[in-house]
Amino acid sequence: MAARTGAGYLQGLKDCRSVWVDGQSVSDVTVHPGFKGSLAGMAGYFDWQHRHSDDCLMEAGDGTPTSVSHLIPRSRTDLERRHRGLERLARYSVGMLGRTPDYVNVTFAGFAGQPSLWRIAGNEEGHDNLCAFQREIAEKDLSLTHTIVHPIVDKRIPDYEGVNETLALRKVGENRENIIVSGARILATLGPFADELAVYPAHPIPAASPEIAMAFSVPLNAPGLKILCRDHYGVDRNVFDAPFSSRFDEQDAFVIFEEVEVPKSRVFCDANPEVFNTVMRRGWTGNIMQQTVIRAMIKLEFAYELANRMAEVTGQQERPEVTQMLGELWSYAELTRSALKAAEDGAFDYGDGTWICDERPFIALRPSMPGWMVRVNDILKQIGSHNLLATPSRSDFQDDAISSQLAHFLRGADDHGAEERARLFRTAWDMAGSALGGRVELYERFYLASAPRNYSLAHRMAQIGRDWTAVPEFWAATDEITEKYGLGT
Repeated sequence: MAARTGAGYLQGLKDCRSVWVDGQSVSDVTVHPGFKGSLAGMAGYFDWQHRHSDDCLMEAGDGTPTSVSHLIPRSRTDLERRHRGLERLARYSVGMLGRTPDYVNVTFAGFAGQPSLWRIAGNEEGHDNLCAFQREIAEKDLSLTHTIVHPIVDKRIPDYEGVNETLALRKVGENRENIIVSGARILATLGPFADELAVYPAHPIPAASPEIAMAFSVPLNAPGLKILCRDHYGVDRNVFDAPFSSRFDEQDAFVIFEEVEVPKSRVFCDANPEVFNTVMRRGWTGNIMQQTVIRAMIKLEFAYELANRMAEVTGQQERPEVTQMLGELWSYAELTRSALKAAEDGAFDYGDGTWICDERPFIALRPSMPGWMVRVNDILKQIGSHNLLATPSRSDFQDDAISSQLAHFLRGADDHGAEERARLFRTAWDMAGSALGGRVELYERFYLASAPRNYSLAHRMAQIGRDWTAVPEFWAATDEITEKYGLGT
């Protein structure tokens, strides 16, 4: 099989999965009216990779085209090739889709490229299963979602104690062909719109709880698997009125496993805490953050251009307070681009012949970027002000009775027309102020984990990465000069 088109992707979703939205069970997501726009947006993503095949597709071992996101980088050239493809894919939604299939594809390519991590502690079969699965998703061009966080009921107690521990997804049995798992996981973004649900490590677990140490993948229509959707923020509007909400609600879901049977061939870590607590320690950040930071860069650049055009269409482009905000947006985009370049330039073989970006620039970026994304929305609202609420719809411009008045009263500064002005501010509102915009802002705040936690991780990384000896070296040099020249005596 080769890289899928949008039509092939949609056909693959007709599998009688158990999806719940607004209190209703939906067995065929492709016919649910509320999902129409989002599924068109996801189908467009698969068509986009063919439209830009030179960047997005590569030749697989059998000669068929497959997504470049499945590439296991074996050199700096491979990382550059993957960058080009990931950037083109991110431009499809200008970074507003955070969990397009290339995210999990890159994750599994990184996993498959590091056997020395996955083959420890007797997990040779799990490693072999993982590599076979990685080849399968590349050959079939499957869409994967993932869920890695256990639900926490009581934050007064540790995640794996008391009531919290009882809710965690765990192995509850097995038979000849399958393991059996029960519990729950959050948060599966793209949950109802994917082919497979991957479960893999996130936070370390206690060695005394091996039944929680599971990594595997199951089809979304696996018996006993329930996908509970949050409110859907997609709207049935044309792209002029709602360029993001009409297509790009990727839909988050809470996932419940009720004695789900997972084929043993799809189990990558079977009740093995040593493997579970090891595989994310080396390379995961440097690998996946290439995709993540490319998406963020594209989004920040788009936000800067959008804000600049808004300023121009209202004649604010020379106001000091506006130019300061525009410069702030550009700075975020440029700092992101610079961190990405530093990480890619510092890439090296992490072991097993797999090249991964230098993690340090990414680790420094992780705590800061969520705040930048929130600030982006604030700046769009400040520059847009009341204009964000005075935006005629496309149908208004098609109405002969008022279109000429709109062209007169709501035109832009200089030679910017009323339709251009309306579309600019509608795009900004859909990005920063709509229901979907609010959801994306929350996503940006927390999908890389909380900023305080990431700052702590950055500190620990700094301590591991090098010896910090500048202070005593400075003192020694100072004492030497002082003694030589008789200073301070």
